[in-house]
Amino acid sequence: MTRPTGGVSALLWWHRPPGLCCTGREACATGLLSLLAALVLAVGAVPAADPPKVDPRVLAAEADRVAVINKISPAVVAVCMLGGQAVGSGVVIDPEGYALTNHHVIDPTGPVMQCGLADGVLYDAVLVGQDKVGDVALVKLLPKEPGKPFPYVPLGDSDKVRIGDWSLAMGNPFSVALDFTPTVTYGLVSGTNRYEPMGSMPGISEYTDCIQVDTSINPGNSGGPLFNTKGELIGINGRINFEKRIRVNVGVGYAISVNQIKNFLGQFYAGLDTEHASLGAAVGTESDDADLAKIVVKQILEESDAYRRGLRDGDQLLTFAGRAMTSANQYKNILGTFPKDWRVPLTFRRDNASQEILVRLQSVMPPERDAPPTARPMPKLPGPETPPAPKKDSPAAKLYTPKKGYANWHFNTVQRDKLLAAAKAAGGDFAGAAGEWLAEGTYAAGDRKGDFRFAVAGQAGGDPRVSLKLNIEQTLYPLKQTDPREQAEPIGSGGLMMALYHYHRLLTVGPAGFEGEFAHGGTEPFYPPPADGSAPKGLAALRVDCDVLRTRHGPVSAKWYYDRKDHRLAGFEVFLTKDGDPCEVYLGDYRPVDGRQLPHRLEVRYGDKRYAVLTVNKYTLKAG
Repeated sequence: MTRPTGGVSALLWWHRPPGLCCTGREACATGLLSLLAALVLAVGAVPAADPPKVDPRVLAAEADRVAVINKISPAVVAVCMLGGQAVGSGVVIDPEGYALTNHHVIDPTGPVMQCGLADGVLYDAVLVGQDKVGDVALVKLLPKEPGKPFPYVPLGDSDKVRIGDWSLAMGNPFSVALDFTPTVTYGLVSGTNRYEPMGSMPGISEYTDCIQVDTSINPGNSGGPLFNTKGELIGINGRINFEKRIRVNVGVGYAISVNQIKNFLGQFYAGLDTEHASLGAAVGTESDDADLAKIVVKQILEESDAYRRGLRDGDQLLTFAGRAMTSANQYKNILGTFPKDWRVPLTFRRDNASQEILVRLQSVMPPERDAPPTARPMPKLPGPETPPAPKKDSPAAKLYTPKKGYANWHFNTVQRDKLLAAAKAAGGDFAGAAGEWLAEGTYAAGDRKGDFRFAVAGQAGGDPRVSLKLNIEQTLYPLKQTDPREQAEPIGSGGLMMALYHYHRLLTVGPAGFEGEFAHGGTEPFYPPPADGSAPKGLAALRVDCDVLRTRHGPVSAKWYYDRKDHRLAGFEVFLTKDGDPCEVYLGDYRPVDGRQLPHRLEVRYGDKRYAVLTVNKYTLKAG
């Protein structure tokens, strides 16, 4: 046998016992041991390699992600039945303990529930407001110590979310965290602006303009937060696609976008059971052979505000609420993000000419569905076989007042009184000036100009009375003259004298003066026209976000818009009929009058036309 001269073969040769071959069991064992010893010596003689270096950016990104999770975890909620049985998730969005979740999560709990946080504490909680169609609800956690703030997360901007962005979902899937420490999952944003229509089963809601993710969402995650990597809330997780016969996520989940929730948030805080909006028109692709991006009005209700603003069958929709119309699906997406009664800009094209209008959205009633059960059977989740006995007297029950049309009337009164207090601080107390009001100044109505004078007397002096002198003098007795034509005087104003009567009544009498309704209406955009009468570059530029009061006195209803920045009354709308145009009054140029603030510029509009601009030079307010 020739001896090898190098490498492993030579090593084997030199460490094989002389005169032996691998034919005997003992010899083979001896040779193998010798071989292993030699290999150990050989490996030991080679210098150890340095551990692989990790890019510092990877380590920094990991550290940032862990820090974000640690920061936002304390605000993630486990929504529970009274007694602690978990049914879903949520997230606290302000230090007072208000938290977002799904409507289908609080549906089985009822209006009074409990919520667990990552601190291991179970808090009493109550329903505040809800959106059944959009599957969102707002609840309030009660602190263990009065006034102690809750951990909360900031609201992000879901319009900035891009396909491919990383996202974090947090919640309590399958109730695996008995101490309420949230489970964290990490994944991609798979799609944006998705439209998920109502299902055929009762209680299944419509998801519009939602975010699709492959981030794991499972039963129990419902109502929990979806975050971007900065820890900003971009959505509320609600729906998942799962395999047949099992309730396990297959990588397709949906979150309600936070920007849609922002549109409804003012209504939630006001305890409303909100309704979604309709344009009052059917919209779709022009024809089967037409460009899919050409979206036209197929049919329109003549009683709709859109029709009164000039929209007609066959008009092409170019933009809606500032977003370009590229498909019928996208139109449904955008429309579904608004509550009823909001006004939004709409641009349409007819005969190669485009026009922008401001339309009031009307209520949309969902299809007839069976009434959902008061408590739905929940899947069996890990945890104690027998949950703790429910509390008989929850402190949260004291914060719940049922009323038709409201999720919780208690919170409507809270927000209403808070708004009235802020408005009083900004404008003054008018209770001591409940007598006749006299205003004098000049007016401009088209080509006509001159002096004006109006006087409003409340019930303190007998029958309420309004007199107005522009080019002629007119008088209205609001409680005696019930003919709509008389109440709409002066002609072309939509009922300016009636509007002035309600304005005087609001400031001097307050809630007691409106027997039909006096409620907080949530928040809405308001569009005061430019004071100089110029045409705006775009209606969106005029938008002012306002808190709204809704009132009703006799057959007349009104909406009062308070600027959220300074709490001053920016304007109001008085409706003489349910489906007609209101008299719109825009207020500006506030100045002090007897220690109070009153507007010295009133622009009156009706329909699409300006009726007059009143410039007040002098107010005289008499005591009641």
